[in-house]
This record gives sequence, C-alpha cells and structure tokens, in this order.
Amino acid sequence: MKNISRPSLQEAENAVRTLIAWAGDNPEREGLRETPKRVVNAYREFFAGYDADPTKILGKTFEEVEGYDDVVLLRNMRMESHCEHHMVPFVGEAHIAYLPNRKVVGISKIARLLDVYAKRLQTQETMTVQIANMINDTLKPRGVAVLIDAKHQCMTTRGVHKIDTSTITKTMLGVFKTDIEMERRFLEMIR
Repeated sequence: MKNISRPSLQEAENAVRTLIAWAGDNPEREGLRETPKRVVNAYREFFAGYDADPTKILGKTFEEVEGYDDVVLLRNMRMESHCEHHMVPFVGEAHIAYLPNRKVVGISKIARLLDVYAKRLQTQETMTVQIANMINDTLKPRGVAVLIDAKHQCMTTRGVHKIDTSTITKTMLGVFKTDIEMERRFLEMIR
C-alpha cells in the first residue's frame, strides 16, 4: 500500500464542516458545532487498522502444544468494516480456521488480525483474502479457511435497499482447498 501524507486534524475537521454544509445544514448551529471533532475521533477508531502491522500481530508463536495437530477455529467473531466505495459500514461475522504445522499463535492474535483488516476502507472480498494470506504466509500452516458473512449498508440503507441481504465470502488455502473433506468439516464446524 502506497504511503500517503495525512491531513492535519484541523484539515480533517474542516472537511467534515464542508460535508455538513454540502448536505444543507449549518455546521455552526449548536447541535453540529462539535460534530467535526466527533466524526474525526470516530474515523480514528473506524480506521485504526492503517496504524497496525499484521505481521507483528502474528509474530509470536508457540510450538509446545503437546503435538496438537487439528483445526484451530475462531467462529462467530463480530466484525465491522467500511465499504471503500461508499464509506458506509458493513457488519457481520467472521469464521477463521487454520490447521497448524508444528506451531500455533495465541487465539486473540487471530481476532486482532481480523480487526486490522476490518478497520480499513475495504471490500469484503479483499479482506477475506488478506486475512487468509497473512495467516498462511506468517504461520505456514497446512491450511487456512476464512468465511465472512456480512450485511452492507451500501445495499441496505441506500441504493437497492435490500435489508435482509448478507454477503458471504470465503477463501480456502492448503488442505482446506485441496481436500473437500476438510472444507466440509470447516463448514460444519461453523454452523
């Protein structure tokens, strides 16, 4: 990802004031006076993933696992991200599994990795692949499976207004891709 120069806090708040005025309201009225500061603070939280290094998150592994060699699965992890096309949220659940190859990582690290990629302007498809590839490249497991099921406000609150529609994306690597039984096992485990 190409590094960009970030605008100052004042420039960001001024941009929010401009958007409020463009929407047709007065950014100086009482109810909106503090909104630019609140929006910038919210954006700092929404997009904290740009300030994190995913390789460092998965950097510490453990090999003393008494020979454990079966699936490690984190399922039903709530995720919140923002569509890069409309900058509105998409919210859902992620299910992430890997089949260790002599080493494991702390389970909270997988949840943190999800947040790093979710807290960026993103497409669900890209995020699914990024998570799987990072686990695969860093841990070198025998396989990785990632499935994300999310509702996109760019589809539910604008445009086609299909409120009950969710989008499912999945990426399978290693044995989850080459062995249909392992893929089936993963899909059964997340039900």
